[in-house]
Formats: sequence, C-alpha cells, structure tokens
Amino acid sequence: MMTLSNLKPAKGAVKKRKRIGRGPGSGYGKTAGRGMNGQKSRSGYSRKRAFEGGQMPLVRRVPKRGFTNFNRKEYNIVNLDSLEKIGLTKIKLEDFFKKKLVRNRRLGVKILGNGDLSRKIEIHAHKFSKTAVDKIEKNGGQAIVIRGEEK
Repeated sequence: MMTLSNLKPAKGAVKKRKRIGRGPGSGYGKTAGRGMNGQKSRSGYSRKRAFEGGQMPLVRRVPKRGFTNFNRKEYNIVNLDSLEKIGLTKIKLEDFFKKKLVRNRRLGVKILGNGDLSRKIEIHAHKFSKTAVDKIEKNGGQAIVIRGEEK
C-alpha cells in the first residue's frame, strides 16, 4: 500500500549531486571545474553590466547628449482617409477603439489631415491638426476637442 511515508521519485528522475573540490579521484578536485587562475576562478565573482575588463566602458567614454521631456504628451494618430472608410457620421472616442483605428487607451487621439472627406462628419478627439480641421469644416462637419476627463 502506498502512503506518504514510502513515496519515492521515479527511477532515474533524481541525479546524484556533483561533489566539487573533493580530491583528484572525483574529476572535480583542485580547481573544482573553474579552470586555471584568474578573476573567474575566485569565489563571489560576477561580472557587472557593461564591464569591459577594466578599460573605460563605452557608456562612460561617449558624451551625454540631449534630454527627455517628461511632460511630453503622446497621441494615437488617425488620418482623415481612415475615418472616411469606416462610414460613420458621428465619431466618438470609443468608436476609434471599436473600429480598431487606435490601440493604446492610455494615449489621446490626434486627427491628421491626410486624405479627403466626401461627407459631413462630427469627430470627437483630443487634438486636431490645422489641415484636418480645415477639411472637416469645409464639408460642413465639426471637429470637437475633448478635454482630459473623458480620456
């Protein structure tokens, strides 16, 4: 009968531990599989990121340039020609995601003026380019700017 007291792993499932540094007969005596002398043979060795053997690392040799503007606002970009294809007359923010025109919900939506419109469309978005507003209003449509809360 099998009980918790006589459970054993399957035959061949458990290998014997490699006993390193236990004399020449083991095959892993003296240097214990670490090769000859040098930094890698010492205990506690771990190479640091970007370590280049002691010479000045590339990261520190090359000067720093530019900066990252942390206040920069990023937008999902949608062109007018893709809005023309979906065939809606009133496009709200949720429609951009439903029609898979944009993916990232954390970013705003910006409409650019690439392409032409053939009908009147009311578009709600976070930002519009000047050419997009001109083309939308030329056809009698509206470009409505959404403020932060609805994002």
